[in-house]
Amino acid sequence: MVAFVTSSLIGLLGALAVVLYGKRRPVGAPLSWGQAMAAATFAFFMGFWWYGVVPNTWILYANNELGWRKDKFLAHAGQALFGQEWLNWWPLDITMAVIQDLIVLLVYGVGITLHIAMWAYWQDRAKEKPAVVPASRYGRPLVRKG
Repeated sequence: MVAFVTSSLIGLLGALAVVLYGKRRPVGAPLSWGQAMAAATFAFFMGFWWYGVVPNTWILYANNELGWRKDKFLAHAGQALFGQEWLNWWPLDITMAVIQDLIVLLVYGVGITLHIAMWAYWQDRAKEKPAVVPASRYGRPLVRKG
């Protein structure tokens, strides 16, 4: 559990580093060869981290410490689901390995969401924020003519 939480925190800190550096770096500033290589290495590291290390630490935790294997069931076909007799119509066997894989899918979803969000943030940091025009209670903008 410690490895999974630590690897997730390192991944989130990497995303935070992109935001903090994006606020500090001037838009349109020239990029040197060394800076480009450092950025490419960081981007590769974050991809490796979110799509390799974090899911691996979850799988190791689920297999070793939780014991979620194919022979451990969450629900059996035709038996009471979650201890409720009225749910005995359930047609599927759900093993804990399936639940483990669904959680890995969620980890990949977090990784791809952060990946896209960081690229979108970096590309849109040059856009100016729209000016807020005060509105009347009827929703029309309050602007004086002349």
